[in-house]
Amino acid sequence: MTIPKILPRAGRRRGAKVVDANERSIISASDWRRRGTRGTFTVLNGVLLLVLVVFGLGPILWLAKSAITPTQDTLQSPMALFPHGVDWGIIVTAWTEVHIDVQFVNTIWVALGSWIVQIIVATTAGYALSVLKPRYAGILNGLVLATLFVPAVVLLVPLYLVIIHPPLIQTSLINTFWAVWLPAGANAFNILLVKRFFDNLPREVFEAARTEGAGPFRLFWSIVLPMSRPILGVISVFAIIAAYKDYLWPLLVLRDPSVQPLSVRLPTLQKAIELDVYLAALAIATIIPIVFFLVFQRAFLKSAGLGGAIKG
Repeated sequence: MTIPKILPRAGRRRGAKVVDANERSIISASDWRRRGTRGTFTVLNGVLLLVLVVFGLGPILWLAKSAITPTQDTLQSPMALFPHGVDWGIIVTAWTEVHIDVQFVNTIWVALGSWIVQIIVATTAGYALSVLKPRYAGILNGLVLATLFVPAVVLLVPLYLVIIHPPLIQTSLINTFWAVWLPAGANAFNILLVKRFFDNLPREVFEAARTEGAGPFRLFWSIVLPMSRPILGVISVFAIIAAYKDYLWPLLVLRDPSVQPLSVRLPTLQKAIELDVYLAALAIATIIPIVFFLVFQRAFLKSAGLGGAIKG
């Protein structure tokens, strides 16, 4: 027998609109109907949008303008809009003669490799600690958590020595992308974040898969990973942004300019090239995060909320 839901007296009036709790805001519906209130908030929203555009897009637009403006025009009238025309040859010079194209490709390889290594390490370690749960899982979880309290600067010297003389391989990894990729995988924050997400997955699905004969690898590949797209998006954002802006560690292990990313090479070139060419190189460097965000903006917005793995 279905029990009818009794609405509040205000909601049972004819023509009355029942307001959902999720739709409530600071301004009530009656106040919003007033013309003065709507006008005030419309003006405030417009001003806020203008401020965000000026301070958010302003520096990027100025950099794009300066990338095709000669140095003399940038120094004399930095806010003027092309006082003596546009010079596209500056970008060509930065791309070919300064060889920003090489560092551009290196940056993509560094970010891509770091992302793959961090995804593999975080998902497998989180799966082992959360789903497989060996007897010593609590000890491992505590050790991983303890590494978060160790400053990264303290680990530079021992990590550098390991890269010079890696165990088993006995071949130095200096001036190779592996020197950046492998240390990036040792990220305790990603492991704990993935483990936390795996802890909230429904165990009934795992038990049903084991009943059907799924082994640990099949359970991980076919069940856990498809349900973990939100947390994989979060880890991807963190991994790529960290790899793109990292400076100190790539500077130590990538000494050869032919393998250096933009974050390392651009500060070195600042004193050796003209200002307009340097600004053009900076503009080229901003293409990677902008294009990356535009392509994966839906994944960013969905993963930012750490949405649930299943609906219903």
